[in-house]
Amino acid sequence: MDSIDLDVLKTCDAWLAAGRRCQLVTVIKTWGSSPRPIGATLGICDDGAVVGSVSGGCIEDDLIARARSKGIELARPEIVSYGISADEAHRFGLPCGGTIELAIEPLTPESRIRELLARLHEGELVERRVDLASGAVTLARADAGAVQRVEDGVLATLHGPRWRLFIIGAGPLSRFLAQVASGMDYRVVVCDPREEYRSGWNLPGVELVHMMPDDLVIEARLDARSAVVALTHDPKLDDLALMEALRSDAFYVGAIGSRLNNQKRRERLKLFDLDDAQLARLHGPIGIYIGSKTPSEIAISIMAEMTAVKNGVPAALLVRHAQAAAPQPATGAACVAVRSAAA
Repeated sequence: MDSIDLDVLKTCDAWLAAGRRCQLVTVIKTWGSSPRPIGATLGICDDGAVVGSVSGGCIEDDLIARARSKGIELARPEIVSYGISADEAHRFGLPCGGTIELAIEPLTPESRIRELLARLHEGELVERRVDLASGAVTLARADAGAVQRVEDGVLATLHGPRWRLFIIGAGPLSRFLAQVASGMDYRVVVCDPREEYRSGWNLPGVELVHMMPDDLVIEARLDARSAVVALTHDPKLDDLALMEALRSDAFYVGAIGSRLNNQKRRERLKLFDLDDAQLARLHGPIGIYIGSKTPSEIAISIMAEMTAVKNGVPAALLVRHAQAAAPQPATGAACVAVRSAAA
C-alpha cells in the first residue's frame, strides 16, 4: 500500500512527464498544535490539481488559489509560514496558537523525483537534499537515525520504508498483522519455511519468503526502525530468530504465547548466552491487553504495543496481559489507578 507522501511523489512525477509545471510543498516546522506532522507533503499542479495534504485543508485552499491565479511562478524554493497571528490561525483553520512552516519547491526534471522513486522501489531509505538558494538536488542513502532538518541553507527530507516489520510464520494472525502494519506504512516481510503454511498466501504489498527465520533476521541487518514478531508457536523457528533479533538494534521484538510458554522461551534463550538486558527486551505475552480473542483483535493488540514502543510511551502506562490477569486489591484507590493506567 502506498503512503500518502509516496503517492505525492508519484503524481508529481506523472505531471512532470506530461510537461506540466508543479511544486512540492513540505512541512518543515510546527509550533503549538498542527494538523499534519513534519515531513508531510503536498503536490500542486499548475492547473490547481493537488495530491497530499499539509493541513486540515484551508492552507491547501490558499496555495491552490495562488497556483490557479498566478501559475507556478517560483524559480527556486522558498520558506513560508502560516498561522503566526490569531487572525491567520482562525483563517487557515489552525488550532489556537498553531503555526506551520512550509518549504515550497518548484519541480523540474532535474529535481530527481523519478530517480528517488526508483530507489524507493528497491526498499532504500533515501535522504533528499535541496539547496534552498539554487534548487539543486542530491540523493544519498540515509542513516537509520536520520531526521528531517534545515541546516546551512539545505533542506534534507527522508523518504522510504522508515519502519520494517518481519513476521515469523504465515498463519491467519500473521495475515491480519501484515495488513494492519502495511496500512501504517511499514514494509512487511513474512517468513515461513513450511510449504503448507505458504500455499494460498496472497497479500499484495507484503513479501513472503521461505528461508529459515534466523537467516532472514541476520540478512535483514535490523536497525532501530525494525521490528520482529514471532507467531509460529514452534521453538525451532521462533527461538533462533528471536535470539538474533534480541542481539540487534531492533526497536521491538515480540513472541506469541502464554506467560508460561514465554517464561520457558526465556529459559531456552539463556542457553544461547543472551544476557538479562537482552532478554528483558523480549515482549511476551505479546501485545497490550484489550480483551482480544480473534486473530484480527490480537493483531490490533500487537500493533498497539509496537506503536507505543515506537513512540516512546512509558511501559508503566500500558496495561499488559500479565497485569490484567493479576488479582487487583478490592479498594477504590486501586480501581482508580487501574482506570488511569488504561486511559
